[in-house]
Amino acid sequence: MTIHHDWHADAGLVPIRTARLQGPTGKRLFDVALALALLLPLSAVMLGVAGVLLLAQGRPVFYLSERMRAPGQVFRLIKFRTMIPVDSDSGATGGHKSWRISRLGRILRRSRCDELPQIFNILAGDMSFVGPRPPLREYVERFPVRYGQVMQMRPGVTGLATLICHAHEDRILARCLSPAATESAYYRRCLPMKLRLDMVYLRRRTLWLDLWIIANTVATVIRPGWKHRRRRGLAGNPRPPDTARAAG
Repeated sequence: MTIHHDWHADAGLVPIRTARLQGPTGKRLFDVALALALLLPLSAVMLGVAGVLLLAQGRPVFYLSERMRAPGQVFRLIKFRTMIPVDSDSGATGGHKSWRISRLGRILRRSRCDELPQIFNILAGDMSFVGPRPPLREYVERFPVRYGQVMQMRPGVTGLATLICHAHEDRILARCLSPAATESAYYRRCLPMKLRLDMVYLRRRTLWLDLWIIANTVATVIRPGWKHRRRRGLAGNPRPPDTARAAG
């Protein structure tokens, strides 16, 4: 399938300055400490969710997706299964896949509880709490130079791009009723902004920015109206800690 792009994701590359974070070791220590602190309470929640899923829709309870953590390095991202399995499944989830999302799956997706098992990806060292979402191999192969820069960081459960773009992306893709329409919309309208925001985060990441992203991600989950107010605020004045100059 050939798609003509209005935007080229490998264009406009910039030199990457040393990020003002506590360093890879410090970030990793933060991830491990937070993951261990959350493991016990989240384990109780995950056991409950797994039990309900097993009773409601049978096995498998988990969905494993091959993702890239670095050029040439793949890992299995773990989620709770929210869709009816099919023999072949790839690419973004558009409206053409909506029939496959179970009623319980919609609740898990809306609450982001389907992402909870990724705490084990964090403990395994494949992911961080905050970073770019881990891409599918096909995205990396299509934009190798841009992803070569983005994947200097561990992928994250949440991130600046996820926080700002997630709800908007869902609305765009929900209107796509075929695989071709979904692929075109994702490459034209979703991926460009996400990669730009990933590059902003790469240049300006700090511990305080990570904490800000985590806090605002939690807020969007527990207060549904927050994400709309937050998105309007970010659109009008995008000033999370220490990113305003980078965005310019």
